[in-house]
Amino acid sequence: MAVSDLTHPGLAVVIMGVSGCGKSTVAALLAETLGCSFIEADDYHSQANKAKMSKGIPLTDDDRIPWLESLRDAMRERLDGGEDVAVSCSALQQKYREILREGDSSYRSGSGSYSSCRVKFVCLEASAEVIAERIRRRSMEGEHFMPASLLQSQLDLLRIDEAEGITEVDATVRPDAIVKNTIVQFREQLASTVC
Repeated sequence: MAVSDLTHPGLAVVIMGVSGCGKSTVAALLAETLGCSFIEADDYHSQANKAKMSKGIPLTDDDRIPWLESLRDAMRERLDGGEDVAVSCSALQQKYREILREGDSSYRSGSGSYSSCRVKFVCLEASAEVIAERIRRRSMEGEHFMPASLLQSQLDLLRIDEAEGITEVDATVRPDAIVKNTIVQFREQLASTVC
């Protein structure tokens, strides 16, 4: 059971990485464990974006920016309400993460003040072979619109600057272990406390 701690303003923990890394599973479990909101980034894609990806066409920045801005706004609503929120989003490049960081209304884009930002990132990583197999299995089961053919375009985009302080985690570790470690890492900043 989670209870709110009013001394903390809330935290958004974005579980990020390429499609098939398990970010949705981990973020949903994190939200369940903390008793907080869960935002699935795929739910914020336009039908046009989903149609492009299902045809194997990579998204452009023109496709991604409005999607990321809608996610930012959803995160801000929860953070401004003093809530924690777990988010599943690819967030492959720093410029995309900057948009999401603006979910913290006190964050100034380009300031480089990552440590004080209330939007934190945990990147799930695994080999291209492991991820491709997960995507193929998911596609065959009709569980996702993104084909394995787009994996390489996502791997090519994924860039993490060490200065951002993003936690990198082995995506082959059990989701409950990743969640436990994430809660331990951000315990002092979370508005929720797990009893």
